[in-house]
Amino acid sequence: MTISESSQRESAGPEALHERLDAIYSDVLEDLTRLVAVPSVAWPNADPRHVADSAALTAELAEEVGFDTVEILHGANSDGSEGYPAVVARRAAPEGQPTVLLYAHHDVQPAGDRDDWDTSPFELTVKGDRAYGRGSADDKAGILIHLTALRLLADELNIGVTLFVEGEEEAGSPSFRDFIERYRDRLAADVIIVADSGNWAEGTPALTTSLRGMASLEFTVRTMKHSVHSGMYGGVAPDAPLALIRLLSSLHREDGSPAVEGLVASEEVAVDYNEDDLRRDCGVLPDTRFIGKGPLASRLWAQPALTIIGIDMPSVADSSNTLHARAGAKVSMRLAPGQDPEDALNRLREHLEADAPFGAQIEFGASEYGSPWRADESDPILGKALEALTDGFGTEAVKMGLGGSIPFIADLLDVFPKASILVTGIEDPDTRAHSANESLYLPDFKRAIVAEALLLRRLGEQV
Repeated sequence: MTISESSQRESAGPEALHERLDAIYSDVLEDLTRLVAVPSVAWPNADPRHVADSAALTAELAEEVGFDTVEILHGANSDGSEGYPAVVARRAAPEGQPTVLLYAHHDVQPAGDRDDWDTSPFELTVKGDRAYGRGSADDKAGILIHLTALRLLADELNIGVTLFVEGEEEAGSPSFRDFIERYRDRLAADVIIVADSGNWAEGTPALTTSLRGMASLEFTVRTMKHSVHSGMYGGVAPDAPLALIRLLSSLHREDGSPAVEGLVASEEVAVDYNEDDLRRDCGVLPDTRFIGKGPLASRLWAQPALTIIGIDMPSVADSSNTLHARAGAKVSMRLAPGQDPEDALNRLREHLEADAPFGAQIEFGASEYGSPWRADESDPILGKALEALTDGFGTEAVKMGLGGSIPFIADLLDVFPKASILVTGIEDPDTRAHSANESLYLPDFKRAIVAEALLLRRLGEQV
């Protein structure tokens, strides 16, 4: 390495980058405040103008970084309707250098019951080392990690960069596949960084190397042609809620693990959770026992899980002395890496049909699924990412799985099969993404920005 090369590397080392970040940090927080203030919920019952406003603000912030082009684009849903707006910004690669695609999403989960929040959900509120607000971590912080890393590097950047900020991830990315196929030429890259995951703990960075898939199924149970008076026919005619409850109870073994046969499962994990820490992080009551078997991390990352996420039957407030002819439910499964989601859905249907109590009729409704994913750990780009995270945080990075799903990873692999995919993020065990009081741990926010800047710079040294 020459003296000039050594000097240049030192000027962009972790300490220098942290100093640069400190100089603009108040502006970064202000940008995050502006983003969080937009209630960009991409759900049918929410105002779509908020998502459009969020896209416009994201595009404005991207323009300030100095991309060659910044566009707001749309894909198409399966029914032909227009998807929610995404932002695509591009800066061409120097001759012979790689291009990196930086992914995040600007839409958010609904706030839910405002009484559950200690602060206003769409107002960024800093308390100590945490900033509270819907989207503060998931995933508007991801947008600013990308943009701020680019600001820190400025003219030192020696790669092409494409920013892709989706507008409907929390709604299941319904137009995603059409979008990336339609704009394939704009999005093509050698490395894809998906900033939508988390870290192992406060202060301990992680690279996500596996994701569970998901599959959900709606179904109804019918036992009679019509509902009848429970006083007249109770004790003879089986009501649908009874049959449904018996059927749902068959979905789990005594230890709480899924009883659907043939689902892929593994107990192999690189690191494991401390039980006390996990109890604190997930908020189970002191006397509540964990379900499943094997290492705790394997239950979250490498084994299937099955959850009843909705039931259709009369509420207590609307209850009457009636034997109801029909009841329904929605079941969601998390699927281990290696599981084909369509096969998992078929096995669930077979289980429900085989165990229908009292001869009840089962009618299947809507279903959806997304594939699990496991990183290619032989890819040297993963090693570079771990090194950058370690240097940016000042703590050795770990490889971890994620119990949640990012189904579009499979789409990215299909459309861009030669790209290296890195899954990073800024959530931590106390972030409470999707819940009330979502928060961003600010010290790690700063470290993540520096780590990504280091990675982008080092990717420019590849050739």
